[in-house]
Amino acid sequence: MDLAVLLSFPFLRNLNFFFVKNCRDCKFCSCIGIMYIVTNITYSAEERLNLNMDFNLFMNDVVKQARQEIVHAGYTELTTPEEVDEALNKKGTTLVMVNSVCGCAGGIARPAAAHSLHYDKRPDHLVTVFAGQDKDATEKARSYFTGYPPSSPSFALLKDGELCTMIERHDIEGHEPMAVVQKLQDAYEKFCEEL
Repeated sequence: MDLAVLLSFPFLRNLNFFFVKNCRDCKFCSCIGIMYIVTNITYSAEERLNLNMDFNLFMNDVVKQARQEIVHAGYTELTTPEEVDEALNKKGTTLVMVNSVCGCAGGIARPAAAHSLHYDKRPDHLVTVFAGQDKDATEKARSYFTGYPPSSPSFALLKDGELCTMIERHDIEGHEPMAVVQKLQDAYEKFCEEL
């Protein structure tokens, strides 16, 4: 998202500058979702309430778009721990995309998640959890990723409920989308059947 688009939101007008604070989940990114506005303007209580409401509306749009992108690519959203257990214990291979609102999710991970499926071998099931949004579902999914710290965005490939491989944030951030597509397709080649 570029500066012109950001400044089109009413709560961002008349700002001297803004910065993006790193979120707890991904220490190294510039997450638009954890944006803190810094200005030299003093706002009344009513103006602060309106700013907060505008920011929440903005973030709802960002989250909605991030959800729609991955669902449109063919992934099923898992929003509860029970849905996660059911999905990850299915027979066959399951690709889990841990979604987030950070830039590397939107610019690299979600496009790679969609384009990687244009391959002869691919997972039987495609699912997604949303870090920072569906917290219980994400925590449950991560409990299947033994030996790996929490990471978002990320991908986990499971077979019959057992983890086969992970593509962590450090394998995504700073890489081109096609490099991540190649990593996913290498995993498909190794663990998946031709569909």
